[in-house]
This record gives sequence, structure tokens and C-alpha cells, in this order.
Amino acid sequence: MKTSAMVVLSGGQDSTTCLLWARATFDEVHAITFDYGQRHRAELDAARRVAAICGVKSHEIVEAPGLLLSRSPLTSPQVPLETYTDFKTMSATIGGRVELTFVPLRNPFFLLLAANHALYRDCYVLVTGVCEADNANYPDCTSAFIVAMEHAMNEALGLHADGKRRTIHIATPLIRSSKADTVRMALGYPEGRLALAYSHTCYAGQVPPCGRCHACVLRAEGFREAGEPDPLISRFGL
Repeated sequence: MKTSAMVVLSGGQDSTTCLLWARATFDEVHAITFDYGQRHRAELDAARRVAAICGVKSHEIVEAPGLLLSRSPLTSPQVPLETYTDFKTMSATIGGRVELTFVPLRNPFFLLLAANHALYRDCYVLVTGVCEADNANYPDCTSAFIVAMEHAMNEALGLHADGKRRTIHIATPLIRSSKADTVRMALGYPEGRLALAYSHTCYAGQVPPCGRCHACVLRAEGFREAGEPDPLISRFGL
């Protein structure tokens, strides 16, 4: 039987790595991207480019502007984006609090919509790039959340009732990976270097990236630890 998966593809480093993993793991891969009015809209173009590089079966961009309200600088342009000079300073600043870019219930919302679109294609595997080691303390990027979300979706579909029908599975290949692990993983695939070169991580939405936001600093630290040049940075000759 042909296997298939639906990847939640933001266009960032983690979701790009997940797409590469899915292409190597499943016979057929679909990708879904959400336009929710995010500040870093350059990631939508990145998602299109990455999906094309990886040769997915289908890629759709779901428009959902204005549906997610928050005080996060990602959805409220008037809120200043916190920046950092380096990884050590960023870690000390954030500490145990949730990073200010957190958009409440964004991941549950995306996963529910992704599941709906996946089931339409008779696809029962969702792939998401959530990670517990991202120095952001996001509560919807944990193993506990994924287990609960998977259970809730199957309950809502009645798929736990008889134990005979296929159930939805949420795959999280990066859940316990460091950014350096993610870099090594992505570069291990044939299209990895090219796909990362066209991914977009910068929360400020700048191209080339600003290098100072949480996502930029975390990405840079991952490539530094992995001992690899970032193909995105190299593409701009920086």
C-alpha cells in the first residue's frame, strides 16, 4: 500500500527539514502552508520554493488572515520584535518564560486544518516541525501537547471507537533535536542544502535575514554548532 503524509510547511528551517524527511520516508507527500497575516510573510514565498525543490505531490496555501489574534509581534506589527546580540544573551533574556513571539493556539489550529485537508486525501499522517529544544518554551511544541492533540483529533473523528479503522498520527521527527541536529539531518538529504538556502526563518521578515531576532539567532547557533555554513547566508554572500 502506498504511504502518504501531509507536512505543515511554514517555509522555515524546521518545516523544511521535516519535508525532506517526509520525502525520504513516504511514497507520497503533500504540504500545507498557512497565510495567517504573519509579519514574516516572506516565508510564504519560501514555502512555495521549498515545496517545488522537494517535489511534493501537492502544496496548498490556506488563507486565514485575521483569525488568530494575539499580542505577539508576529501578528501585531505595532508590537516591537525583541532582538538579541548573540545566543548566550538570548538564552539569558528568555530564561524560563515563553518567548514573546508565541501566538496562542496557533499550532492546534494549524494541525486541525491540516488534518481536515489530509483526510480529504485519505492521508492519516501529519508531519510537523515542533521542537522542545528551541529556547522558546512554547507550550504547543511539546511531546505532551502532540499526544493530547493526536488523541483529541481521533476522538473527534470516532477513530478510537472500535480500534479497527486507521487513526491519525502526528509525526514529530525533530521533537527532541537540537538545532545542530536539525542542520545535520537536513544536509544529509540530496536536496537539503538547496532547500535550506531558500527557506526563511527571520521573524522580522527581512531578506536577507536580520540576524538578531529569536529565529535568526537560534538558526545561526545551530549551524555554528554543526560546523556548517548556512546555505541561506551563503546565498546572499554574507
